[in-house]
Amino acid sequence: MSPSAPLLRLTGISMFFGGVHAAEDVDLVVEAGEVVALVGDNAAGKSTLARVIGGVYQPTAGTIEWHGRPVSISSPRAATELGIASVFQESSLVENLDVTDNVFLGQELRSRWGLLDATRMTELAKQHLGAVNSRIPDLTVPLRTLSAGQRQCVAIARTLVSSPSLVVLDEPTASLSVSQTADVLSYVQDLRDRGLGVILIGHNLTDIRAVADRVEVLRHGRNNGSFSATAASYEDVLAAITGATHVART
Repeated sequence: MSPSAPLLRLTGISMFFGGVHAAEDVDLVVEAGEVVALVGDNAAGKSTLARVIGGVYQPTAGTIEWHGRPVSISSPRAATELGIASVFQESSLVENLDVTDNVFLGQELRSRWGLLDATRMTELAKQHLGAVNSRIPDLTVPLRTLSAGQRQCVAIARTLVSSPSLVVLDEPTASLSVSQTADVLSYVQDLRDRGLGVILIGHNLTDIRAVADRVEVLRHGRNNGSFSATAASYEDVLAAITGATHVART
């Protein structure tokens, strides 16, 4: 591990599905304590890149470095073991399990006797859900009884269980109300304040510019601009998204 290396570096990442080039020669760098927004039109390659980072897809070409060390993220579990937590648009939650079980799904805590530590999991689930202001009063109810926004909060709370260094959020506010969106954006800022890296994928440029440090634009699966979130204008970012301009990476 190099102390001067970024948290994550992708170089020349390509992802081909037969003749479809979902991502091609993409570069991306994320530092610890930085929120990097990944934006682009539909089919720009954003979710594909998120799934490469999360270990769902293995890239056709390119290299991935974690703390300056080349790695192969062969599965979602391998990503978790590295310190990468992801929330995709289609979250893998289980409708008939309760809230606590979903927060700890696949990462259950056990007592020294090998039994599930339900009490500890419930305590921690309350803490994790409180961090995103979920307002779910009863953690024993089945997930299917919750609203879409509450379900998304459960999925996001799961990212805290593994104590990650990098959190990837793919359209985390897509199904949320205005107040819930504000809570999630506050959560993103909290992650940055804790020193974590965050990749935030979204369409709402106003929300993105409110919390991101840098905005990376993808168009047709390729890099098409890198911007400071605070210095770049809305028009400049939109022009890169639509292809009106091509902005070289710095």
